[in-house]
Order: sequence, then C-alpha cells, then structure tokens
Amino acid sequence: MKFIEEVVVEEFLPTFRTMLAGALRERGRTQSEVADLLGISQSAVSKYAHGEVEVNDAIKSDDRVIELVERLAGGLSSGDMSRVQALVETEVLIRRLERGDLLARRHEAAYPPIAAYDGPLDIHDPEGELRMTERVRSSVRRGVRTLENTSGFAALIPAVGSNLVEALPGATTIDEVAGVPGRILDIKGRATVPGDPEFGVSAHVASLLLATRAAGSDARAALNVSYDAETIDALESAGYVVAEFDADADLEAAVADALAETPDADVLYQTGGFGIEPICYLLDADASAVVEAVRHVAR
Repeated sequence: MKFIEEVVVEEFLPTFRTMLAGALRERGRTQSEVADLLGISQSAVSKYAHGEVEVNDAIKSDDRVIELVERLAGGLSSGDMSRVQALVETEVLIRRLERGDLLARRHEAAYPPIAAYDGPLDIHDPEGELRMTERVRSSVRRGVRTLENTSGFAALIPAVGSNLVEALPGATTIDEVAGVPGRILDIKGRATVPGDPEFGVSAHVASLLLATRAAGSDARAALNVSYDAETIDALESAGYVVAEFDADADLEAAVADALAETPDADVLYQTGGFGIEPICYLLDADASAVVEAVRHVAR
C-alpha cells in the first residue's frame, strides 16, 4: 500500500525545495537565510544547491510548479509574502495536483492497483467517485460471500444464472452498476461465483435495477432468483411488498407500471413469457440487505 502523501514527501517536496532554494539563492539570499525561510537546516540547503537531492523531472518541468516557485521566491525575498502564505500557496497547489492531476498520476505509477481505475481520481475526497466505487464493490463482495455460504441458495438460482448488483448513487447506466462477471451459477448444488465484482458486467439484473430507479425506487441493489408461488408467499409472509410486471412488455415501461400501482414494492417478479424464464427480483438499499431476503426463501 502506497499513500499519495508518500509521493508528496518522496518526489514533490525534494524537487520543490530544490527549485525554491535555487530561486532564492539566485535572488541573493544567503544559505542561512534560505534555510530560515524554508524552515530547514543549512546542510539541507547545501545538498539542494549541490544537486545531492534527487528531483523528479515531471514535477520540475510542470509550468504550475515553476510559476509558484518563482512567485514564492520573489515574495519571500522582497518580504511581500510571509512564510505562512508561502506554505498555504504550496499546500493549495499540492491538493490541486493530487486531484486527478500530476501527483495523482505519480501515485498511480507508484501504486499500480490505482491505475486500473478509469474515473477522475481524487484520493482525498470523502464523497469522491473512487471511494464510492470501492465501497460498492466491497458491498457486493460481502453479499456474494454470504450467498456462497447460505444453505439452499443454489436451489434458487435460475437457469439463466443469478447476479447480485449494486449501483452508485445517481447511477443511470449499466457501467455505474457493479455485479458479478458471468453471473452466479448452480454447479452441482453449489453457488459458484466466477470472479470479483466489476462495474458494467450485468446487462440483465442491472437493467432491471436501473428501471426501478427510473420509476422512482430508492433501491440501489438487486438480486434475481427463480420464481415460484412459494417464494412469493414466503417473502410476503416475511413482510416484503411484492409486485408483478409483464415479462413480454418493454422492461422500463413494465417496471414503471408495476411500481406505479405498488410504489413500495421491494420484490418484483414476472411469471415468464415466450422464451423468458420466470424470475423474482429482490430489491433493497444495498447488497447485504438484498441478501438478507434470501434467508426467508432458501430451503
């Protein structure tokens, strides 16, 4: 595990201090004065001046870094800028470069698992997409593990396979819904999961979930299981609200009609159609909550 703060310490700060120390010396500041302005030792300034500190070329050549170094050197030398202001200005630039920018790219290079992420990367944003996508993956992962260890679940897997999916807040496309790649299958009486959760891998269950959300549902997760009357009865007995939709109709329209009639439904089902297997869809706030419904029908 490599933190972006380590990239700042190991790559940005040595480069930035070398550049700033050099710029201050060029403006006639003594080694002692440079050390005082930067809050570092004179021996450190000497190392910067003699090229004994490794610098990062990508950081050194960045126009924003160059501009800030010149501005700080001029302000600190003239006394127009305080050391506190210089620190704040530098921190602002660092945070900017960490948000899907130069330091984020350096972080990806230093920690390859991050490089697999395609979206805008802001490692510090508590509401950022990276944090949310990883939370959703983790939620689906936990739900899948529970399903694998739930006695009787394999018997509920339909012929087309099951999938457990969870959407990002505000999701409108399949690419914003995480699920099991290749679906969960019943192999010799055991629920078998082919891979780790990914986004954009479930066309079927994800589309159903998105249709419910488009119709006004707050559900962010869904699981499909095989349909029979006993399953519906068991869910109703457990307090779930069920609604039927037409398997032969357009999915979005059929789901919208079902939810218009039963807006509180947390179970949708269809009894089949031409070439369509009867399926029951469990809906809830997250993957773990959806999986909780399975214990009421597993047998």
